[in-house]
Amino acid sequence: MKEEIKKEMELPEGVSATLEGNILIIKGKKGENKRNFVYPGLKIEIVGNKIVMGFMKSTKREKKVISTYEAHINNMIKGVTEPFVYKMKICSGHFPMNVSVNGKKVIVKNFLGEKCPREANLIEGADVKINGTEILITSCSKENAGQTAARIEKLCNIKNKDIRIFQDGIYITEKPKIVFK
Repeated sequence: MKEEIKKEMELPEGVSATLEGNILIIKGKKGENKRNFVYPGLKIEIVGNKIVMGFMKSTKREKKVISTYEAHINNMIKGVTEPFVYKMKICSGHFPMNVSVNGKKVIVKNFLGEKCPREANLIEGADVKINGTEILITSCSKENAGQTAARIEKLCNIKNKDIRIFQDGIYITEKPKIVFK
């Protein structure tokens, strides 16, 4: 049976939201997040200090979409209050590897003795800092931080070697904690 469904999410203190068409913009102390919410029949409104989403006639699929969008908005709110942080570890046992950030690229030199440096493009909005053998990636957007960490980890992918012996590379050691409500 199709019924009307609505979800209300309250914004914490110091966080504001605006809606431009289908794009929801959330601003806070640590930055701002934008996301495009497009789904047929979905209505998003900002009423006072609340974000209200709903469908006039909803099925199981629309209920799932509402829950997914609620999780996205909660991640956006969490990101503008305290940024998402990924920690990575540089492991080089066989060859001393040099990792540096140059503009919008991460450059790895001398990976397994290779002459050509490996490069990965950074996603805009993600800050990368290298402290010795640790890399910190911070961003207001969970997707940007996670995708940047994945690109750096994929950069040191080992092919045609036994990965039990050649464990050199850059690996994710800590991700943001997931909090269920």
